Amino acid sequence: MSSCKRTQTVDIDQLYQQRLARYVTAMRNEKPDRVPLRPLVAEFTARYAGFTCQQVTHDYRKAFEASLRCAQDFDWDAVAPNMVAAWTGMTQAAGLRYYGIPGIGMPHDVGFNYIEPSEEEAFMREDEYDALIADPTAFLYNVWLPRVSTEIRKHGDSATYRGTLALVKSALAMRKYAEAFGAHVERLRREAAMPRATAGVLKAPFDIIADKLRGYIGLTMDMATQPDKVLRACEALMPHICRFALGGADPARLVPVAFWMHRGCVPFVSPQTFDSHYWPTLKPIIEEFWKHGHQTLFYAEGKWHHHFDTFRELPDRSIVFHCDRDDIFEAHRRLHDKFAISGGIPNVMLSFGQPDEVHAFCARVLNEVARDGGYIMDAGAIMQNDTRVENVRAMTETCRELGVYPAGSYAPLTATPFDGATASPSPGICVPWEEKLRELPEITGDPDLVRDIWNEIEGMAYNYIWHLLLVS
Repeated sequence: MSSCKRTQTVDIDQLYQQRLARYVTAMRNEKPDRVPLRPLVAEFTARYAGFTCQQVTHDYRKAFEASLRCAQDFDWDAVAPNMVAAWTGMTQAAGLRYYGIPGIGMPHDVGFNYIEPSEEEAFMREDEYDALIADPTAFLYNVWLPRVSTEIRKHGDSATYRGTLALVKSALAMRKYAEAFGAHVERLRREAAMPRATAGVLKAPFDIIADKLRGYIGLTMDMATQPDKVLRACEALMPHICRFALGGADPARLVPVAFWMHRGCVPFVSPQTFDSHYWPTLKPIIEEFWKHGHQTLFYAEGKWHHHFDTFRELPDRSIVFHCDRDDIFEAHRRLHDKFAISGGIPNVMLSFGQPDEVHAFCARVLNEVARDGGYIMDAGAIMQNDTRVENVRAMTETCRELGVYPAGSYAPLTATPFDGATASPSPGICVPWEEKLRELPEITGDPDLVRDIWNEIEGMAYNYIWHLLLVS
């Protein structure tokens, strides 16, 4: 290696560590050397890199190139490796009904969208709560997957060629994407000195029932007719959701688990429903993450100010509250003594405003919200392809110009303390080894080896179905 390349590598490594330290220090509600930037840019990357929404949604390689281009060209401190959440090549392989794919029955230059079925065609019926509660994983495979797929037959029906292909193709595609994603994270570090913003995905049990099972209207009706079963279903989902998120969490315990908050806030649900169903089945998961040393990024889509006092029940620093449509200044007043804050720059302004408006608003946020540390600059919500490049530049430049702390510092990067007292949740396989063992002839040699490999492969099938439910 030439000295020139060696110097460049050292500079990249140093810049990466500086950015990561800045980001982590702020998330721990402390004061780094300057305010970090962590724009969660989705289809904006396509606009910037000259791709269409169809290209970055249907070809993850183009999505990776677009995110790398932004990471190289903007002086940010952390990014999501790919905020275009769905690789529609994989979702199409599985035949998933609930995705609108750019260019297939819809314009090719709008973002993918989620298609919620009518109440009559919900992916889970109102009388199926007992089956979900008894074995959530089996329910997803036997009932839910055949309903959300155009190709896979329901349990008991004859298998089809295309249905078998759909399972094989989508499972291999999921694995291919996961491996490519990991390589892309390393490329962001190596070529752009850019840390990833989050690791691991969390959704609230109540949101999952509303989003992917009963639908919002169906769940609303169930809260009137069978609220006890809704609560039991949320409780049954909890350990699986917790395990899935911990499985993808940062092993260094530096960047947070991303919690995408959907329709659990007023006015989608009443404060009473939040208190009786949403919070009791979410709070223990957040506390479990914190026991394992993982912060949670509360990506609070919509308005959540009705629940600020409830969020304060969580341990200090256990979450980072991301402000979308709430008043960023109120969020700071009510939460900053316990938690770091991020976001709050209005998406409408970034899409339709002028750079001087963006500069003025960002300057106010830096002066009032970021003055004591514990703030990460970002838009209120994910930035899509209507976001203007010049406004993103204005946000970036204003933060770099005015967001410097005269007395900031870098603490040495160490993982969040982990007390080691909490074991991982037990779910993780589909067919228990004890059940399979009864079907096998006598095992000689090393029975533990046979069991361990069985559980390892079972875990892959388990992760497949829960990935479809929670991510895809």
